[in-house]
Amino acid sequence: MSTNEIIPNETVDSSDELYERFTYLIDKGQEPLRIDKFLMGRIEGATRNKLQRGINAGMVLVNGKPVKQNYKIRPYDQIVVYSDVTPESTDVVPEPIPLNIMYEDADLMVLYKPAGMVVHPGSGNYTGTLLNGVSYYLKQQNPDLDENVLPRFGLVHRIDKNTSGLLVLAKSDIAMRHLAKQFFDHTVKRRYQALVWGNMEEDEGTVVAHVGRNLRYRKLFDAYPEGDHGKEAITHWRVLERFNYVTLVECVLETGRTHQIRVHMKHIGHTLFNDDTYGGDRILKGTIYAKYKQFVDNCFAILPRQALHAKTLGFVHPTTGAEMYFDTDLPPEMEEVIEKWRRYSKGREAE
Repeated sequence: MSTNEIIPNETVDSSDELYERFTYLIDKGQEPLRIDKFLMGRIEGATRNKLQRGINAGMVLVNGKPVKQNYKIRPYDQIVVYSDVTPESTDVVPEPIPLNIMYEDADLMVLYKPAGMVVHPGSGNYTGTLLNGVSYYLKQQNPDLDENVLPRFGLVHRIDKNTSGLLVLAKSDIAMRHLAKQFFDHTVKRRYQALVWGNMEEDEGTVVAHVGRNLRYRKLFDAYPEGDHGKEAITHWRVLERFNYVTLVECVLETGRTHQIRVHMKHIGHTLFNDDTYGGDRILKGTIYAKYKQFVDNCFAILPRQALHAKTLGFVHPTTGAEMYFDTDLPPEMEEVIEKWRRYSKGREAE
């Protein structure tokens, strides 16, 4: 009788990749067996129909490659499964919350999330989240819809509570799998704008450093440039405008780890402006004069959160195959603070 080593499920800790990962190493005594039958006996609650859809969607890899549903496992195969289930799953209670829908069709919807709104219910935030509102909205269209039919009501990625910007959600299981695969393959095009402390010396650059939880403080994340902890993370950045003590930058994500831009910018010495989690809510660059302190405090009051906005979002439509691209303006409070720094910088140059 063969015994297969089952590595405990590993949560993909990322704002985009929301899947549990199961890895099975097949031992030398395994008899040939269809992969869907093999997985049915090992994943709780799995049905053959769902497994076959997942296999056909490329969510099951054998030795690093997608396979067909009739593939028969062999000794020494390594099977990796990406499921729709997140361990932080919390029942989503539908609530009539206003949504800012930028685009919608039968397969998906693109929404603008304001700063201050949590995306998904979780510890301390069980109501009032974006997903509470989305579930209510979708159930008005289809009263039979629930999380068994459409896991997390189509959520395939997230942005932080105090980050504003664009999100795409699926309206069907097929669309969700297709979009989720795009995020997992890092083919989704995302551009953020951020105001960071300090004058960037170069005009552009790339940060390559794993991002993972802080080893002492579990609510924080850190950069690990040696790759000894966390998961691979890559951020491309370029300067849009310089204001002496702060810089407006565009960040393009190649990966989508939790707090990636915030952690990477801090790692290279340019913490996001007013990011209270990572120390950007105090003066990190500038003069010692009281007038300057008052100016910065006024900026903090106008923009009482990190200066980060998910400005653009591009992906391939899961049904039509068309290239979809969405862009949004910076929120007024972020625009106001940037304009204040612009005037302040010009005033300094005129002195």
